[in-house]
Amino acid sequence: MAHVIVDTCTKDQLCVDACPNGSIHPTSDEAGFENEPQMYINPEECIDCGACISVCPTNSIYPVEELPEDKAEFVAKNAAYFTK
Repeated sequence: MAHVIVDTCTKDQLCVDACPNGSIHPTSDEAGFENEPQMYINPEECIDCGACISVCPTNSIYPVEELPEDKAEFVAKNAAYFTK
């Protein structure tokens, strides 16, 4: 996993627009978008480009190696979204 989205995400979707390969879900046109508290990055698809980080207005996206310790649980939460 290259990047992780944490619970401060407001689902503004700027990261979705910036992601060159569509690794961030759910998008507003996907079923269940309203039920998810945040966006998630697919650990298998993320190409580690960092384009999403600079557009996030809430600073909710981290390279996994820079993830604050108190947000470590979001590595598993991001991955789990894609194994439902």
